[in-house]
Amino acid sequence: MILADANIWIDFFRGRKPELRKFLENNQIVMHPHLAAELALGSLRDRLLTLAKLDSMPQIRTVDLKDVRRMIESRALYAKGIGLTDAHLLASCLVAPGTLLWTSDTRLGSVAGSLGIRAHLP
Repeated sequence: MILADANIWIDFFRGRKPELRKFLENNQIVMHPHLAAELALGSLRDRLLTLAKLDSMPQIRTVDLKDVRRMIESRALYAKGIGLTDAHLLASCLVAPGTLLWTSDTRLGSVAGSLGIRAHLP
């Protein structure tokens, strides 16, 4: 499975990541509730329909904040330039074996790569 981060979704909404559609059609993409909420903060075309589609997608397991904090410390993920939502996405991928994170964010991609969960997609 693949968890696409906000940057990938934003590019897709702007027509710059058409390959995401193929993964969606093949049911290979999962959604995280923090990611859906982050996307909801933006300007979305067909807003209600888009949000309904995001909410109806298969959901990746979420990780409690205390466990995310534990992961940050145990894997020394502090001072890497990632945010809390990013850390939640990483944690969810780690507890869902075989799930990779697709991102175009350099810092998040570097951290995901160091954890062995970066999807190397265009």
